[in-house]
Amino acid sequence: MIIVMQEGAARREIEDVMHEIERLGYKAHPIYGVERTVIGAIGDERGKARLQMLETSPGVESVIPILKPYKLAGKELHKEKTLVQVSPAVVFGGPRIQVIAGPCSVEGLDQICETAMAVKTAGASVPRGGAYKPRSSPYAFQGLEEEGLKMLAAARTQSGLPIDTEVMKESVLDLVASYTDIIQIGARNMQNYDLLKAVGQARKPVLLKRGLANTIAEWLLSAEYIMAQGNMNVILCERGIRTFESATRNTLDLSAVAVLKRESHLPVVVDPSHGTGHAEYVEAMALAAIAAGADGLMIEVHPNPHEAWSDGSQSLTPDAFAALMQKARAVAVAVGREL
Repeated sequence: MIIVMQEGAARREIEDVMHEIERLGYKAHPIYGVERTVIGAIGDERGKARLQMLETSPGVESVIPILKPYKLAGKELHKEKTLVQVSPAVVFGGPRIQVIAGPCSVEGLDQICETAMAVKTAGASVPRGGAYKPRSSPYAFQGLEEEGLKMLAAARTQSGLPIDTEVMKESVLDLVASYTDIIQIGARNMQNYDLLKAVGQARKPVLLKRGLANTIAEWLLSAEYIMAQGNMNVILCERGIRTFESATRNTLDLSAVAVLKRESHLPVVVDPSHGTGHAEYVEAMALAAIAAGADGLMIEVHPNPHEAWSDGSQSLTPDAFAALMQKARAVAVAVGREL
């Protein structure tokens, strides 16, 4: 439910309504506007009738049901765009398009530091790399784990930029969170609800990738699990979905960007590397993502893709990434953004 307070409602009236919402077993989420305050009551939908009675409380103008199942991630309660601040200079959702770039896997200290500096020089704002790798085959490289996290931390120190890496299970969440600036939830874990709840309590920005065969509504409900725990710093990442098409690794759903801009206030990043699976298609889809309204890009970059331990076929060289960034700046300016 959304409780709309009257224009000029007293602070005490607002606090009384929030207290009553919580007494009824709901979480109160106030949004203080210039003219009036709106309070979201989030919780068990079976108690709607009790919340409706708040309409008679002093200072309350109206009580309106939230129709969408994603209460916090949707626009009914929160109409203004959310800005997710990762560092003083890196904010997702603002006028500047942020670019996350780096190798699929951390393979060594020189490799990750060299790549971090190369993508920084080209204009990326967040180096990335996987220390824990979800792989389809149990025999494929699974990541360097904590040693990889230490290498990522060294790359952050050398580049001066915040870093992004994935967490796969609750048991290592605290460890990963102690190193990274953005906690990434991969496509295979989009509906790992226990992990989402735990990440929601971590209070660090979360990049939530869309599942391999999930609808946008299911994706937003996964974001809701994180936000319901109090962590509102969620960034959505479209990385392609599985269809019958075999020419690309996945089908990159750029229409999802437009849908999310209508349905949600959360920033949206597009990953054309996983979305296509082929380096030669990454540039075109990255430029199209910016034109579609994406707030950021995630690009896989490796100093020598032919020798990469994972996903080399979809990785750009540092030179190819720099060329992409030059073109991306022109597209960003054309749609009224910065890069």
